[in-house]
Amino acid sequence: MSGVLSEPGAPQRQLPYSVRFEWGLDGARAVVPGADLAVVVDVLSFTTCVSVAVDRGAVVFPYPLRDAGASEFAAHRRATLAGPRGSEGLSLSPGSLRSAPSLDRVVLPSPNGSTLSHELAGSACQVVAVSLRNAAATADWVHATLPDDAVIAVIAAGETWGNGHLRPALEDQLGAGAFIAGLAAAGRHNFSPEAAAAAAAFDAAEPHLAGVLRGCSSGRELIDGGYGDDVVIAAELDAGSDVALLRDGAYRGVSGAS
Repeated sequence: MSGVLSEPGAPQRQLPYSVRFEWGLDGARAVVPGADLAVVVDVLSFTTCVSVAVDRGAVVFPYPLRDAGASEFAAHRRATLAGPRGSEGLSLSPGSLRSAPSLDRVVLPSPNGSTLSHELAGSACQVVAVSLRNAAATADWVHATLPDDAVIAVIAAGETWGNGHLRPALEDQLGAGAFIAGLAAAGRHNFSPEAAAAAAAFDAAEPHLAGVLRGCSSGRELIDGGYGDDVVIAAELDAGSDVALLRDGAYRGVSGAS
């Protein structure tokens, strides 16, 4: 990191707002310190995969990239290493996790949401993975377990351009917005303008959410690649019943009302 983002001041940290919204690793480094909860959103497809897996009772270990150390990482945790989308068996495809005959312990590498989760595991007080599937369940869990003045930092993972720079992704803004709208419905307030704007974007898109996901850049990319079913699963608004809470380096499901 360099420049002003290496030492963010109060405006970049969205102080004194209780509910904050930012993008990517740099955004997380700005708004997560001091927060009671960090929320990772990567709708296409890491956090959707996590939601599908924990609904089946599985444990998901985030890992930054499928590199030479990934196999050793998985073996040490007695877990199955997922491959890239399109590979045989488990992969970064929600459909592969849903259709697997059995699902127990999975290492799920990805360059965006999983990388973000892996970093926050060592620095944030608590971390949850949110998708459109479990946004409402997670908002309910926050309402039931965290005080009204808790600081919540919502991080949209986004995608990357070919040069490695962040590409904001509409689907992640909408997933974050669905969760933030759930907080508002539960009576939370003191949202940053960035957080309020994400909720407004979700409210505008909700009546035709599936079509928006199919038409956005990331959705079209997956459909063109033959992975349209992944977009369909990602659009299953509030179909997930479990909150994906990061504990001991892995996402595990907890009840949204606990």
